[in-house]
Amino acid sequence: MKRIILSFVAIFATIFAYAQTTLSVNLKNADGENLTNIEVNLTTKGFNKSTPTNSLGIANFSDLTTGTYVLKVRPSINYNANSVTVSINSNEKTKAINLVLTRKNGYELQEVAVVDNKNKSVTINKTDASVIQYVSKAQIQTLPIEGRDVTKSLYRLPNITISSLGYNEAPSIAINGLSGIYTNYLIDGMDNNERFLGNSKFNTPFGFTESVSVLTNNYSVEYGNTSNGIVNLETRSGSNDFTGEVFYLTRPGSIVDSKSAFASLDLYGNQVKDGFQRQQLGVGIGGAIKKDKTFFYFNLEQTNDIKDNLLNVPQLGVNEAVRGKNYFTYASAKIDQYWNKNFHSSLRANVGSFDVDAQGGGLTGGNNFPSSGSTQKNRTYLIALKNDYNINSKLKAETNFQTSFFRWNYRDRPNFGKPGVTVQDPTGVTIANIGSIDYIFDDDEYTNQLQQKFRYKAGKHYLLGGAEFTTSDFALLGAGNSYGFYTVRLNAQQLADLKSRNIGAALDINDIPTNVEVRQYKVDLDQKVFGVRQNVFNIYAEDNFKATDKLDINLGVRYDYDNLSKAGDTHGDRNNIGPRFSFNYKLDDNNVIRGGIGRFYDKIKYSVTSDNLQFSNNSPNFKKQLAELQRLGLLDKDADLDRITYPGNLRAIFEQGATPAYLQGKSASESQGNRDFQSNSNFRIKNPNGYQNPYSDQYTLGYQRKLANNILFDVSLVASNTNDLYRITNLNTPPAFDPQQSGSVRTTTYANSIRPVPIKTVNGQFVATIGGQDLSGIARDVYMTETSGKARYAAANFSMTKTKGEGEKFSYRFSYTLSKIKNDTEGINVRAQDANNWDAEYAFGDNDRTHVINALFTYYPIKNLTLTPAMLFQSGQPITHYAIATQYGGVTDLNGNGESQGLPADIPFGETRNNDRLPSATSFDFSAKYRWNLKNKSGIEFSADIYNLLNSTNLTGFASTRASSNQIQPGPRSANTLIIRAAAPPRQFQFGVRYVFGNF
Repeated sequence: MKRIILSFVAIFATIFAYAQTTLSVNLKNADGENLTNIEVNLTTKGFNKSTPTNSLGIANFSDLTTGTYVLKVRPSINYNANSVTVSINSNEKTKAINLVLTRKNGYELQEVAVVDNKNKSVTINKTDASVIQYVSKAQIQTLPIEGRDVTKSLYRLPNITISSLGYNEAPSIAINGLSGIYTNYLIDGMDNNERFLGNSKFNTPFGFTESVSVLTNNYSVEYGNTSNGIVNLETRSGSNDFTGEVFYLTRPGSIVDSKSAFASLDLYGNQVKDGFQRQQLGVGIGGAIKKDKTFFYFNLEQTNDIKDNLLNVPQLGVNEAVRGKNYFTYASAKIDQYWNKNFHSSLRANVGSFDVDAQGGGLTGGNNFPSSGSTQKNRTYLIALKNDYNINSKLKAETNFQTSFFRWNYRDRPNFGKPGVTVQDPTGVTIANIGSIDYIFDDDEYTNQLQQKFRYKAGKHYLLGGAEFTTSDFALLGAGNSYGFYTVRLNAQQLADLKSRNIGAALDINDIPTNVEVRQYKVDLDQKVFGVRQNVFNIYAEDNFKATDKLDINLGVRYDYDNLSKAGDTHGDRNNIGPRFSFNYKLDDNNVIRGGIGRFYDKIKYSVTSDNLQFSNNSPNFKKQLAELQRLGLLDKDADLDRITYPGNLRAIFEQGATPAYLQGKSASESQGNRDFQSNSNFRIKNPNGYQNPYSDQYTLGYQRKLANNILFDVSLVASNTNDLYRITNLNTPPAFDPQQSGSVRTTTYANSIRPVPIKTVNGQFVATIGGQDLSGIARDVYMTETSGKARYAAANFSMTKTKGEGEKFSYRFSYTLSKIKNDTEGINVRAQDANNWDAEYAFGDNDRTHVINALFTYYPIKNLTLTPAMLFQSGQPITHYAIATQYGGVTDLNGNGESQGLPADIPFGETRNNDRLPSATSFDFSAKYRWNLKNKSGIEFSADIYNLLNSTNLTGFASTRASSNQIQPGPRSANTLIIRAAAPPRQFQFGVRYVFGNF
């Protein structure tokens, strides 16, 4: 490996090129701020060249002859278009001009000014107090980013950290300490949310990304549908120049990576280990269909993963590798049409396909045979039409429409249509899972979005007004196996015979002897598709006005309504009025103070509604149980029991004594008589009082100082108080457990007997005692989602940024964040450990880090070579301690309520949630890129990325589900022991080669 690295360094160090620039165009806005990554076109007779502005806002043109040139800048998402004439005289070896563009979002007129100026500077925010982090395509290009996944760069920004995952595929970044499901994901300002849980719908690859803006605090009323932050990706457009790229990228895997005892993750959040490899190919092409009028850009990227699991069952003599594959395909296209100087349209399409194998086996060994394997198959498309136009010299407008689709088929099964089986050895130990799994989740989501915006200039006032309507129709097939699922136990002879047949990994349900003992049989009673429509309406207005030459004031208000907020009520949450205010005071040209306050409302997560349908029941006996809870004052006495219940998915379960012969169980239709009398550990109901939309009150105060033309110092103090977060209350929970009065353990039988509606177990099924009658078809726990959770985030951010100046060799960005997040709920399915005691749940959040330091340094030793080391330091994340069974007589359910809320066991007396810390983590990454220029503005780029350069073993600060992380530990805090079950990925390598042509 050392030879490979040294070879790359040798290549980079031995190539040198030189070029001369004769014209430098510095694009600025009306406040004198540099504009990056905007394409500038220069033409004259026999000459046509386009180039984007760099990180300093400079576009360079070389080898120009004497004459008159036309300089054009087309409109972008933020700025208007215009053109000017530039004269090159014979005695000018170099020429520099400033070109001032007017902003669309500043509501300014189409005006342009050209001034000879060689100044190069960093940008100060002189208009508002929004905390927005902007990452350009050029900046992304220098970073060590895994798999061209743009989101892998965002954790290097203030107020953003790598997130603990609520589920494998969850968003991997946390903004303001909250789970990524509370982030609003946009493409070109339009919806890109998988609206069931809240991840991004289409993972825009680097090749189609022009820039990324992350809005973390106090942003404009134009943006919303979240109580937290926003990630907006601006896509690429074509130009008069024919440009593009063809690339190959590989992560060779174990042949070069360092060894680790722990699993890492693929790009979709699933664990992988030895045998993992990634290969990526892609192409991007852009140009003009009709010069100066119609432009296109097309991007196609394909990622293929190879991963091996181990199938290891000694009882059957099986020890085999099971190979799986992942396929990710992203196709994007965009057409820009400039009808005239007052009217621009763009049509964008994104199509994605992702297949992730769950092939059987396990990372270090498992007993899931390939016949029980499945593949997560996701399909998506987004088609957006955007139109921006000038109504007159003062009034501008946008009319945008998008239609999209997302299918989340979580477990597509090759053995669909037949039963599944769990096989036990004679001692009751599970040795095989075969056949079709007992789980279906297949969700279709169709979404349409309409936006209308107006911008108007009236003297010193720049007015913004708009409305947005988003409607989504959901259809979920969520169920168990309607062909039945068996749990069987082999006797010694049957096990020996099965082993002697040496079937290996091909074991399936027909290989099990027909006279095997059936311990349990269950069948899903109602495999149906269900869903409702979600309608979200927003309207907003804002005034950005200059109170004085130094003071800018922003006043805005936004109203949001989501029909899903009505839940089991007759109407929804109608009072979501969010005012926002900010100021920006310019002390002088180099110093600015800014601050603001605002209220930000979120939409309702569809999964909350869906779960209340899928996991509900409307049997007569369950309604009797609810009526009893009403009588006891635990459920609203005015609740309509028909409105708050639903005939959800239910399995008929046949225990020993009633089990059928193997593969002879009753069908779903034959078992319908069990529906009204089948109990469950829990059923859900809709909240009869509806939901309040989660909201945050955000506060910011900041200071920016330009230390030099290309050095900026920034301080931002932020606070975000989030309320009405989701959590689940149990209406039939046992009373609070006090171990000092009751002893260290309360039995489940006793806890069930003292529930508001007493519960007992008869023939393996829960039975409720109501009015002296024993009733089945009920639930031990009655769950209801309430919006009463809270989170409190505060942070101080300090950053220093230096751009690469003329003739300089380096640039950098250093940032330090001091922060704290406390909450009483982390997601949508959180329940209190004991008796709905939410005060005891309020603690440091799972994503809390006290200190985060990010350092990024880019060195340009010779032309076309960039070397970028990056450092990330993070304080340790919190730890929750759970009970060890041996210390409590073999019991882990200490309060007897039958669950441990996402932990292996209850939190013991004397401990609280997240009351300990993991050690801090430091990692270094490195990226090297060299471009070998060829003829006709083309070149070949070689890249090498090294992650975790020093091969550090970090126990915190990496993406992982909480259950598989080090954030849960057995035993009391005082034991001071740490069981390591996971670590950040070891040193890993990524190599690439890319052919680029035109002004790419």
